[in-house]
Amino acid sequence: MNRINQLFEDKKSNILSIYYTAGYPNLNDTVRIAEELQQSGADMLEIGFPYSDPVADGPVIQASSKLALDNGMDIALLFEQLKDLRKTVNIPVLLMGYVNPMLQYGVENFCKSCAEVGVDGCIVPDLPMAEYEAFYSETFKRYGISNIFLVTPQTSAERIQKIDKLTNGFIYLVSSSATTGKNLQLSQTTEDYFARIAALNLKNPIIIGFGINSKETFAKACEYANGAIVGSAFVKSIAEENNAENIKTFMETFTS
Repeated sequence: MNRINQLFEDKKSNILSIYYTAGYPNLNDTVRIAEELQQSGADMLEIGFPYSDPVADGPVIQASSKLALDNGMDIALLFEQLKDLRKTVNIPVLLMGYVNPMLQYGVENFCKSCAEVGVDGCIVPDLPMAEYEAFYSETFKRYGISNIFLVTPQTSAERIQKIDKLTNGFIYLVSSSATTGKNLQLSQTTEDYFARIAALNLKNPIIIGFGINSKETFAKACEYANGAIVGSAFVKSIAEENNAENIKTFMETFTS
């Protein structure tokens, strides 16, 4: 059982996952931020590998990706930074980014490098499910890397059920059709969407992302899922001051 599965075995609700961009705000911050997030109560981490055209991201994460790239971050350097990750960080860690950098690095090499440094899974929003199933699923399985699929309000029940069968980890439930960074708005439409997903009785846990930026929105998301992901709000908070005390204070917003 990998760390992702173990987390959901041990903790059924209120799972707090934090997203941040590798190499941001400073090139060598990646592992230090991971350590401080773990110490401050994060249950899971999603480390973004930056890309020049992050189409699903809002302005905060777009800006962090640009700065990380300007700092010199790329996938090869990220794996070099993560080589000693598991000496200090024991919670689940996923890499999140777009398919183009992964293909350039090589999917086999990418999965192998993930396994070597202790990365548990990946979230690649623009990797087509059919392409993953046909060409890459065996490679991910061979190296023990969970591939996490996204579900949106437009995803059909048939597709969601197929995603559920292909998933070994959790399903990433996108709260709305907006880009990252928008505030979670629980309209009747959104509640109906969450209720529709719940009615499918999926075998995998569900984590809600996009728009989780406060204790209130985190609590709302956890009413409908096993937990939620905080991304843009955290990235924004470390843009100004990314020391340990600042990270601890930010995390207390959600954990206290």
